[in-house]
Amino acid sequence: MPTADKITTLTKEQITEIADQLDCGNRGFVNRQSGRLLFTPDFDNGYADEEFYAVELEELENNFSDYIEIERPNSSNSFEIMANFTDQIGDNNKLKDELTKALNNKKPFREFKFVIDNSGVHRQQWFDFKNTRLKQWVIDKFYEATYDDRENGSS
Repeated sequence: MPTADKITTLTKEQITEIADQLDCGNRGFVNRQSGRLLFTPDFDNGYADEEFYAVELEELENNFSDYIEIERPNSSNSFEIMANFTDQIGDNNKLKDELTKALNNKKPFREFKFVIDNSGVHRQQWFDFKNTRLKQWVIDKFYEATYDDRENGSS
């Protein structure tokens, strides 16, 4: 199909939905022509029932090249988001010290979560920060994929 028929932007609602799904551990896909969104769990990680996602899986199996996958941030990317949140906390802050210590522990994700879950008002600030970063992640990954499509002349 001609490039003009491809979607080149996502709505705010689509960005939010994709970010929310990625945050829940799902895989996100955007149809290159229609903008239709599909989500599936990462079945390699276990707990989802493939039968529940039969329609989505069949669509992807039959038309995979019609979709852009918006990948979830990997553990390095997620760690960077946590470190960036920690860095933006005020200088003389006990929470910043606790989060820095958590990030330097053997199990930084678990430790960070424990500190955040017990941080009162900062817990919501973390969720808002992470959500903003995930939305930017979605935008960046979508535009990287559409740029690659234009560069490669692929459909």
